[in-house]
Amino acid sequence: MSASSIVTASDIQMDYMKLLITQLQNQNPLEPLDNNEMASQLAQFAGLSQLESMNSQLGTMNTSFVDVLAATNRTYANSLLGKNVTFYSEDETAGELVKMTGTVESVFNEPNNGGSLLGVAVGEGEEKEEYTLGLGAVILVEE
Repeated sequence: MSASSIVTASDIQMDYMKLLITQLQNQNPLEPLDNNEMASQLAQFAGLSQLESMNSQLGTMNTSFVDVLAATNRTYANSLLGKNVTFYSEDETAGELVKMTGTVESVFNEPNNGGSLLGVAVGEGEEKEEYTLGLGAVILVEE
């Protein structure tokens, strides 16, 4: 087995069982192995194996949760289409945060992480400005 390979609890347990069988075959009959110590070690291996299984199941659940959360965020973002949202934007000249309200005109996925982004139009006609916001930037939603 190479040094870079991953050793699981079941691999360690199998190696231990081979060693234990070899010890039992070659033990001194006048000084037998301690049964309590062997039982304790076997229980530790069983516990380690269960922890590995739980860790694997939690990893699967975490992946499922992330997928559900992303789908929920997409659904929520789509529900904002046509609604007015309020958010803060930095005024480039003054360097201050300004509260702005605009209408959500589009929803799209961020290419880097798949998060939902909103295309928000503030103002009308020639004064109309387009902003791109993450869902976390929205502080108020109105009809």
